[in-house]
Amino acid sequence: MSRVPLRKIRLGDLLVEQGVITGEQLAIALDEQKRSGRKLGGTLIALGFVSEDRLLALLAEQLGVEVIDLSHYRYKPEVVTTIPEQLARRYRVILLDNSPKQSLIGMADPTDLFAYDEACRLLGHAADIVLVREADMLRVFDNSYRHSSEIASLARDIGKDANENDIDRLLKVDDAADAPVVRLLHSLLEEAVARRASDIHIEPDEHVLRIRLRIDGMLHEQVVPDRRIAPSVVSRVKLMASVDISERRLPQDGRFNLMVKGTSLDVRLSTMPTQHGESVVMRLLEHDPSRYQLEKLGMPPHILARFRHQLHHPHGLILVTGPTGSGKTTTLYAALREINLPERKIITAEDPVEYRMERINQVHVNTKIGLTFGNVLRTALRQDPDVILIGEMRDQETVEIGLRAAITGHLVLSTLHTNDAVSTAARLLDMGAEGYLVAAAMRALIAQRLIRRICTICAEPVEASAQDAIWLQAMGRTVSDMSLKLGAGCGHCNHTGYSGRIGVYEYLEPNPAMLTALRNGNLDAFAAAARASAHMYSLMDGALDYAAAGITTLEEVRRVVAELSES
Repeated sequence: MSRVPLRKIRLGDLLVEQGVITGEQLAIALDEQKRSGRKLGGTLIALGFVSEDRLLALLAEQLGVEVIDLSHYRYKPEVVTTIPEQLARRYRVILLDNSPKQSLIGMADPTDLFAYDEACRLLGHAADIVLVREADMLRVFDNSYRHSSEIASLARDIGKDANENDIDRLLKVDDAADAPVVRLLHSLLEEAVARRASDIHIEPDEHVLRIRLRIDGMLHEQVVPDRRIAPSVVSRVKLMASVDISERRLPQDGRFNLMVKGTSLDVRLSTMPTQHGESVVMRLLEHDPSRYQLEKLGMPPHILARFRHQLHHPHGLILVTGPTGSGKTTTLYAALREINLPERKIITAEDPVEYRMERINQVHVNTKIGLTFGNVLRTALRQDPDVILIGEMRDQETVEIGLRAAITGHLVLSTLHTNDAVSTAARLLDMGAEGYLVAAAMRALIAQRLIRRICTICAEPVEASAQDAIWLQAMGRTVSDMSLKLGAGCGHCNHTGYSGRIGVYEYLEPNPAMLTALRNGNLDAFAAAARASAHMYSLMDGALDYAAAGITTLEEVRRVVAELSES
């Protein structure tokens, strides 16, 4: 580590001197810097004149400082937040270590002596510096500076004025950006985005208001002591979603769009009357087309190859199954993106339309006005489609139309709520489908779950316990096959040991024995033939393979097993 140099480096002249950029490029960057107000280094990177890695390496060499990759650094949020968020973001400085004898700060631009002086003034002593990437620093800020205390403070402000019988008076100021209820929701949404939450739950209890974020499939709770703020918070959210704020006796659904910390969000709102007030769930959907790529789903290569092969067939039925929240819709949209070509006409029937895609004709089913799945599908078949996506096969009518479309020259993609791929056939027959139709239409069955990844920053090798060894043996594996790891917990993963999720897939293609069993309605024979199939890859296989590779833990694998054993 090194103390910050007392000299001020002229970055532009240094880059020209080293031959990294030309004098003409420097002049262009200086003009752009005056226009944008950004630092010169960031301007040069944005213009593509120099890479961030090259710039950092050059600065490190000239200043005699070290470059630290924050994506693999075990920082402590309580240390980072020693410097107030406003100052840290303004000066682009991050405190990585702090002790009476030595402090360590990271800077994206260590030539900014004023920023360094301000950080040292706040700490009360000089500090060593290291170079860090600005984007990595901002991600650490998002993870470290929590809004919990801010939410609690704003809740107290709302509670002072809240009166459950006078909500209209409170809502009159809601359009003002500084209204406490508006700022509380903004902080809550920022917190959710920073922590990669998929859902926000606002639940009034008898004496408190519970705010829970679902992160990597698990709920994390914050309790607001004053329940009186619940009506004003719920009313504000309902206004944003353009639903009736006066209706509190019936469930309501809505949606709205907004930008949070540079992220475009599509928010789906669901309200439900409960004993102590209206419960609200907001599902957060990012407008990020890059998410919908088959390669990013986590499918093993042999499944991905077979799935792609089936997607390019001109007709047949492909079903993706699993419980709510298992990523079925994401898988289907990744599949649609794969086959979304100018020469194909694609029509979807969804309730609701979760993700918007170009060139695809998406229909939002609305049963209140008679626009059911059956009506949409009958009309869609008259629109000369090549591919039809059915959001969910819910009833006999939808199943029959989908199956007949699949055997008359259309590729049909849909979802079904079953626990595994093998039980899908039984579910279709239970819904009234004829065995011969199912056999003629079915091309591939996929069951999936989402399993938590071990945090790559704090992952550590672990030895299997005696109980683990016995359990693995029962699953047909040995300890020697496994490269087991466990997340110790760090600032990157909110001290949970997990960061992000990956799909676990069960894949099944019907073979002649399975098709014969379906035509005869013999589900036992179908299940036996399925489990003996060469193309059968079970959820258990996928989960254990992830554990063997050190991607997830045995604890997570057992959670998937528990779900299957209950089916």
